[in-house]
Amino acid sequence: MPRAKRGVKARRRRNRILKAAKGFVGARRRVYRQAVMTVKRAWRYEYRDRRVKKREFRRLWIVRINAAARSLGMSYSRLMGMLGAAGVELDRRVLSELAVADPATFAQIVDSVRARA
Repeated sequence: MPRAKRGVKARRRRNRILKAAKGFVGARRRVYRQAVMTVKRAWRYEYRDRRVKKREFRRLWIVRINAAARSLGMSYSRLMGMLGAAGVELDRRVLSELAVADPATFAQIVDSVRARA
């Protein structure tokens, strides 16, 4: 039975990890064993933080909407309740962008919702 050399497959596997470790510092980039540990940890954080990012953006949007609504004399929870009752289907991302970039339009939305309630 001929001898099976694993050179190509093993080198490809190692190079894949070392390529993923590009940008790391010191041995974490160059030494395979350290690169494997660091890359696997990075992949875990990457997976987790794709979900955390959604939470953090939603929190940011709520803070922005709340600040803009309070400057117009209304709380966030009352504003969102009135928007739902009035049938306004703007999501938090759009509302926060309006609150930051175009406060006049945001104020018009709040006034129209206030008039309906």
